[in-house]
Amino acid sequence: MKTQNAASLNRKKSKWKLVVEQKYLFLMSLPFVIWLIIFNYVPIWGWTMAFQNYKPGKAFSEQTWVGFDNFIKLFQEPHFYLVLRNTLAMSTMSLIVGYTVPILFAILLNEIRVVAFKRTMQTISYLPHFVSWVVVAGIITKMLSTDGGIINEILVGLHLIDKPIQFMAQGHWFWGIVTLSDLWKEMGWSSIIYLAAIAGIDPELYEAAKVDGAGRFRRIWHITLPGIRPTIMVMLVLSIGWLTSIGFEKQYLLGNSIVQDYAEVLDLYVLNYGIKLARFSFGTAVGIVNTIVSIALLLAANWLFKRLTKESVI
Repeated sequence: MKTQNAASLNRKKSKWKLVVEQKYLFLMSLPFVIWLIIFNYVPIWGWTMAFQNYKPGKAFSEQTWVGFDNFIKLFQEPHFYLVLRNTLAMSTMSLIVGYTVPILFAILLNEIRVVAFKRTMQTISYLPHFVSWVVVAGIITKMLSTDGGIINEILVGLHLIDKPIQFMAQGHWFWGIVTLSDLWKEMGWSSIIYLAAIAGIDPELYEAAKVDGAGRFRRIWHITLPGIRPTIMVMLVLSIGWLTSIGFEKQYLLGNSIVQDYAEVLDLYVLNYGIKLARFSFGTAVGIVNTIVSIALLLAANWLFKRLTKESVI
């Protein structure tokens, strides 16, 4: 018993000693911890609105509590399931395309041996990330326009179509347009983390493989991909966790009344049927459901990842 107490005391002293030794690192991280608490945890108090018939201007004690009525109304609305379909469809397409293409792009960039050309390609691919979605939506709309749009000009010039197509008025094409637009904007930026992971692979492995007669594709398959596999899996799990949080900027800016049934996602649903109609409690309920689904997807993906690799992301 005394031995256990002594061991426990030694561990506590060791932890305290570590804190003292790294006090400056803890002090440096303190502002970020405070920021996280203020902007990510304190607002959770607002979730109480989902269980109230919230009226602005009234004190918290004066609000009427309605229990789960807002959630019941949410799941009874047919339009909610249409919005959920759009959210999951666009999120899944974005996950498949926006997750795999940056990996391939990073590998291709890594294989470029001309340094100047490689850096130029990196810079060009990163730039769209810093462009506002307002500008990107304007570019995409102009490119797909029937009045001088470059896409229609090319298709008509190649005699693939007889007359310009109204791409932005075709609901069944909207998901693909959003996915490809997002890919063009974020592909270069998303590839940075994979390039960093590739840079951490021991160059001697490539040299040894080259001596053994392995070609470029075999080196990629047997060295590069296994070397960045942990990074790939972590990013996949985190991406699945954000599956229902696709945002609303690109759908709001690229969408219109004609493709509304394909463009509206959960965040737009909160804006249109919650905030604009002053149904703040209903909008909060939608946000809570969205968060719970995201957490469930993250935990499920992490569980599957742990079963397959014996490792855990969270």
